[in-house]
Amino acid sequence: MTDWRTEWFEFEDATYLNAAAQGPLPRVAIHAAENALEWKKFPHTMPEGIYFDLPNRVRNSIAKLIGGAAEEIAITTGTSSGLAAVAAGLEWKSGDEVLIARGEFPAHFTTWLPMQVMGKLKVMVVEPRERFVTADDFIAHIGARTRLVSTSLVRFDDGVRLDAAKIARACHDAGALLLLDVAQCVGAMPMDVRALGADFLTASGYKWLLSPYGTGFFWAREELIEQMRVGPFYWMALEDAEEFHTLSTGAYNLAKGARRWDSPETASFSNLAAMDASLALLLRIGVESVWDHARRLIAMMIDRLPRDRYVLASPASADDRGCYACVAARKPEMTAQMFERLRAAQVHVSFREGALRISPHLYNSERDMDRLLTVLTV
Repeated sequence: MTDWRTEWFEFEDATYLNAAAQGPLPRVAIHAAENALEWKKFPHTMPEGIYFDLPNRVRNSIAKLIGGAAEEIAITTGTSSGLAAVAAGLEWKSGDEVLIARGEFPAHFTTWLPMQVMGKLKVMVVEPRERFVTADDFIAHIGARTRLVSTSLVRFDDGVRLDAAKIARACHDAGALLLLDVAQCVGAMPMDVRALGADFLTASGYKWLLSPYGTGFFWAREELIEQMRVGPFYWMALEDAEEFHTLSTGAYNLAKGARRWDSPETASFSNLAAMDASLALLLRIGVESVWDHARRLIAMMIDRLPRDRYVLASPASADDRGCYACVAARKPEMTAQMFERLRAAQVHVSFREGALRISPHLYNSERDMDRLLTVLTV
């Protein structure tokens, strides 16, 4: 096994188990961002063609990570950008329903509930029939009026991993579409969009993609791109945009593909240069390595968790989880207290929905899990 810890800066006295909140930039990303700042310090050193080359490199790397095509990928500022693209791009009919699950990440509610207020569609909030939401919970509510299921592939609050392919089949049988928020798994879990069966993927880059805040991507199935409406778009989505000095101002032709949803100022140098470097590192390491390592550390934690004091707040089966897990004290008020105790001991996790979310990465070791468990058992 390769020890990849040297790819990150030392955390010194801290134990950082919080990649699901903020993925720390690796060394290569920091150096890339520093170089990009130098371009602005001395603009004459800026590489020729960087406006187009940099976004295209990022697009190609994301395509490799998810098993999609570069032409299907828009470079955005985060998960909400993809949700907004779908909300604005689909032709909504009276009575159309969008399904989201109770406890879903707020971006789904803030996208679809305003659309309901405007009378564009109806939102149905799916309640889990048991402790955790499942594919079957969604499928039970998919009907003739269902236009879209909007859900996280791996949930932020409990680490639940949905059977997306099962939901996708049910959606397509009913003439509906599936939008997956993959912010909590892309870059940490092997992924193939074709096997998932999704119609749209959206994600932020600052978590498992180890990129700066304000980065992300939106993937749309090729057949859907030309069917969707496009509002005002960034000029770099024009056909032959590289020859911008010759473009007519009186007419425009959109380039083919998803770049029509690229965020303005796509080649945001310091952000995108760092993202480009992080994605290249992930591809060199292999997402499978991240997945296997994180799940091994989580299995170790679960196996040694003192069950007289704590309960697992994520599914017990590793097949039903992402690469992290949540735990809670048997007395709810004690969970918040334990979170503060961990912070005081410089062990950094998230406190989400009444549980501690532990999300290790390749820079973590068994020693880090020992330190976590030591504090939990005091």
